[in-house]
Amino acid sequence: MAAVSWPAIRLALSHVANCATAVLPPLAIDRCQAMSRPQRPAPRGAEGQVRIVGGRWRNTRLAVPSLPGLRPSSDRVRETLFNWLMPRLPGARVLDLFAGSGALGLEAVSRGAGHATLIERDSSLVQRLRAHVTRLDAATQVQVLQEDAVRWLERAPAALADIVFVDPPFAAGLWPAVLERLPAHVAADAWLYLEAPADAPLLPAGWHLHREGATREVRYALYRRAAATLTSDPTPVVSV
Repeated sequence: MAAVSWPAIRLALSHVANCATAVLPPLAIDRCQAMSRPQRPAPRGAEGQVRIVGGRWRNTRLAVPSLPGLRPSSDRVRETLFNWLMPRLPGARVLDLFAGSGALGLEAVSRGAGHATLIERDSSLVQRLRAHVTRLDAATQVQVLQEDAVRWLERAPAALADIVFVDPPFAAGLWPAVLERLPAHVAADAWLYLEAPADAPLLPAGWHLHREGATREVRYALYRRAAATLTSDPTPVVSV
């Protein structure tokens, strides 16, 4: 029997609609059946991981539990975002309003941000975030607060964050409440990153679109505050 290469098998599998009726090389049959099995969702509390993509903590993996509404940004989306932000990161004051896994705020500090404040409501996630900060020896640069983000914006002292991450649980619909309360907490030339469902693009008042991209499930965009007097940049859409 002639040898069959794995590239040929992958090509065959890419055109398969039904493993039971498809004509496949013998080595591909088990692989096809495995690919066609439905994936079971991770049970609540099961461990996952996210990876810090770049900077001084590059490739550090952070344990993340499986919780409803917790949806860490993918490596590819974060790599794209931080390529956009790279000139603005050194020394920046970062506010991560729905910190979750910590992937965005910790990535920012890893890549040169001066300080990050991570806001998270869930007590188990707050414990994880504080453990990550201790492990990374980053207590002087990262503050973790157990707070509801909207309520915190209502009563926290005015601050001047340079970069703000807003990536709330999609089902909660919290973007309008956050954007309404945000101006008192950002610098005149601040940058705002938003994630939303792919079919619900956001156009926040008072912000100019700088870059945007999309996956099948998520639309993500970087804005600059309208008060900023910066050179205009093109705004291509990036699909990943």
